[in-house]
Amino acid sequence: MNTEGTITVRTATDDDWDAVALLDAHAFGEHQNAEDLAETQILTSSRHVVMAWDGSTPVGVAMHFPMSVTVPGGAQVEASGVSWVSVAPTHRRRGILRRMFTEQHRNLDAAGAPLSLLTASEATIYRRFGYGPATEEHRVVLDRRFAQFHPDVPAVTDVRLVESTEASALLPEIYHRWQRKTAGAQPKPPIRWERFFADRENVREGLTALFFMVHPDGYVAYRRNMSGDTKVVVQEFIAVTDDAYAQMWQVLVGIDLVDTIEVSQAPDEPLPFLLTNNRLPKITGHHDALWSRVMNVEAALEARTYAVDAQFVLDVEDPFLEAGGTFDVTISAGSATVTRTDAPADASMKLDVLSSLYFGTHRASRFAASNRLWSRDSDALHTVDLAFSTDRASVMGWGF
Repeated sequence: MNTEGTITVRTATDDDWDAVALLDAHAFGEHQNAEDLAETQILTSSRHVVMAWDGSTPVGVAMHFPMSVTVPGGAQVEASGVSWVSVAPTHRRRGILRRMFTEQHRNLDAAGAPLSLLTASEATIYRRFGYGPATEEHRVVLDRRFAQFHPDVPAVTDVRLVESTEASALLPEIYHRWQRKTAGAQPKPPIRWERFFADRENVREGLTALFFMVHPDGYVAYRRNMSGDTKVVVQEFIAVTDDAYAQMWQVLVGIDLVDTIEVSQAPDEPLPFLLTNNRLPKITGHHDALWSRVMNVEAALEARTYAVDAQFVLDVEDPFLEAGGTFDVTISAGSATVTRTDAPADASMKLDVLSSLYFGTHRASRFAASNRLWSRDSDALHTVDLAFSTDRASVMGWGF
């Protein structure tokens, strides 16, 4: 607990959940019902919730969900999923968020998870705390009426349409295989699957109940809008293999009585090149999804793999906590040994930049061009750029 003026920041108790729900409702414009709050209490506990109080009035909250995440190379790394972050509109500009985050992140640092993750409602808030965008998504609209597939695309042989009961038995195992090979993806807790298949009316946003198609190596869960602009809205598109991806897209395009298909996907998905007209998929939105903060530079960098063997020195500035320093990174057979050093740096950056580089979606060269990463020379930049690169963009598994 810490107190400054009339504001006290402390760990929540089990008696504080109604206050947590009140703050969240005012911050995000949606009242939490009993089921929502019960789910959150399964995903975390009051000891993982930090609150700010003005006397007896709750004025701020931040919590985290213990989780893990796949990093480049396939390792499963312990992480803290920061969520439900808000400050009451009555108490803006008083440093409450920084005080809560300081308390929370010192606790996270002591717990030892190498990474902290979040999803950001606003893009300008979290860089000051060492977070950087780690994954990106494109919102894509495809007019299925004009879609034709390239003749070399594999034929549809293994896709089935299933009811929710069968889907609930099949999808978790498919997701698990996809998650283990996809950087940025987290295991999905059982309560999230329960909520997904419950498919409550209040999460449908005016669309139909969920439909499901499955392939041995993938699945699609989608809704339909049958009034106005008829469309399919994809909720989850999970493909473990390229063959599953191609087959399921062909089935989606074959759905009658709708004009368009809407989906969020990684920027490097191959959809345009499955089609004879690669211009047909229209990108209607582009946004970040998962944000990350490297809590422990040595542990995090040693957990992932790298594209090339190399040796370089990184100087990392952490203006929020004490994760920064100068680090020797020696990569052999794709794995890194990371130690603190006094040697001159080959590249320097703030922690939010390193956190963006970590999952491989973003490149060091782009940050250098933005004057947010300094390198000793072009060769050093090229080495760092190539080492952190990955074959595929990272993908967030589920939002929290």
